[in-house]
Amino acid sequence: MYFVSALLNHFLTIGMTTEKLRVAAIDLGTNSFHMIIVEESRGKGIVEIDRVKNMICIGRGSISTKMLDEEAMQSGIAALKNFLVLAAHHGVAPENIIAFATSAIREAKNRIDFLRMIREETGLKVRVISGREEAEFIYYGVRNAVKIGETYDLIFDIGGGSVEFIIANNKGVQLLESRKIGVARMYERFVFTDPIVRLDIKMLEQFFSAEMVSAVAKASGLKVTRAIASSGTAQNIARMICSMNGRSNKASLNNSFFTRKEFQTLYTTLMPLGSVDRRKFTGLDANRVDLIVPGLILVDMIFRLFNLNEIVVSDYALREGMVLHYLKDRFNGSGEQEHEFEIDIRQESVYELGCRCDWNRKHSEHVAGLALQLFDSLAPLHHLETPYRELLEYASLLHNIGSFISISSHHKHSQYIILNGELRGFSPTEIEIIAHVARYHRKSPPSDKHAAYNLLKPPQKRAVDVLSGILRLANGLERGHRQNIQNLSVTIKGSVITLHLKPRFEPDIEIWAAAQLKSWMETVLKKSIIIDAA
Repeated sequence: MYFVSALLNHFLTIGMTTEKLRVAAIDLGTNSFHMIIVEESRGKGIVEIDRVKNMICIGRGSISTKMLDEEAMQSGIAALKNFLVLAAHHGVAPENIIAFATSAIREAKNRIDFLRMIREETGLKVRVISGREEAEFIYYGVRNAVKIGETYDLIFDIGGGSVEFIIANNKGVQLLESRKIGVARMYERFVFTDPIVRLDIKMLEQFFSAEMVSAVAKASGLKVTRAIASSGTAQNIARMICSMNGRSNKASLNNSFFTRKEFQTLYTTLMPLGSVDRRKFTGLDANRVDLIVPGLILVDMIFRLFNLNEIVVSDYALREGMVLHYLKDRFNGSGEQEHEFEIDIRQESVYELGCRCDWNRKHSEHVAGLALQLFDSLAPLHHLETPYRELLEYASLLHNIGSFISISSHHKHSQYIILNGELRGFSPTEIEIIAHVARYHRKSPPSDKHAAYNLLKPPQKRAVDVLSGILRLANGLERGHRQNIQNLSVTIKGSVITLHLKPRFEPDIEIWAAAQLKSWMETVLKKSIIIDAA
């Protein structure tokens, strides 16, 4: 599997333009030091090159003493040296390495000494950011991974020393707040037994409740109903819930969610356990065996106080936000046009993936246009809701990207790339539907003999059946890659559907190709299809 992923990454990076920039962002957190390395290029967006984490626990003992431990500081410097070597190997220029320190270092009395040691031994200049700045960077990251709409969302990030709360919609931010209730801080202050006793749980609940008063009041006034969580704690919770429910544990959980009921099942199962038994729990990071205890209590309180039914998971957070903010400032500083951040991240992500795969944009956009016309015209027959229209558009745009790997079986390659291309703003289920529709745009139609298709739920199978049938027809009508069919309309009479085409010139090849591909749509809709050119 590693080889296949590496092969895909190779295909997605070869042939890129020279107008590209590599940036490394280092986050010196309370529990761990992280680095992400990305490449940004015009039209192809931001592609992750590498990421690394080292559980330094720089905040160990410093929560109460306000002094960074000497051993932890030395371990941190050693980790940073390794990070810089890795960044250099990936071709990141020293001036494009950014490093921010958060809660534990921000509060330490000896932070100046530590920052000076880092500068002297590594050459790295670390910037200590405020809690509000940390919240702002998290917001930059999350809104580029999860689609934020007109209604307000609560965004929260559980760190070791602090938890950031953001309330925002697609028009802007209403709250940026950082509270000193991170899991390492709370563990050090409130957890004294293993397993934790009821009295300590009560103390933690009361403390969390008091610290979240202002955020809860703001959320209530803005009628917040959804939360987005970005942190290792939230991802661990999501993975454990997936494991408990028998769902596949995918590398990326972006846009997946867990419900209040699912969380409560996990909470009541895990909280009575001691650390030895917690360590055996599938999905729980070994380094979070202790810290997950205050983390679970915090998430339980967030569900209760904000009256939420589900929490969405974001893969993007502080580090990604640091990169996006850095690139924004860099382009502004160079006099170039400012990046527009209030964008449709789903559409942008699809187009970036298409560009990375050297797609035929004109052909793909024309197929998408024809597919949408068919979707709208056939609505009285397929009865699919509007959200599926958008998924059809994106599947149509990406249906041929597998040709970048090989023309042979390119429909299967398209499916693989879509599933592993890290599309942003989509739930895992939506990505699966897009990938399946692209996979069935040619050759054999959907079948329960295909393992991945067979795992879909009945409503999802029905959607894939209809959308793939539409895409097959649309693809046939653009068989010559010459954008010949300018428009189409549909009439439905009894058991017959007639497609009326408006071509620019003789559409023999398009009619021939569509006739070869129409049978699946006829099967799905239980009607015959006649193709007529005016």
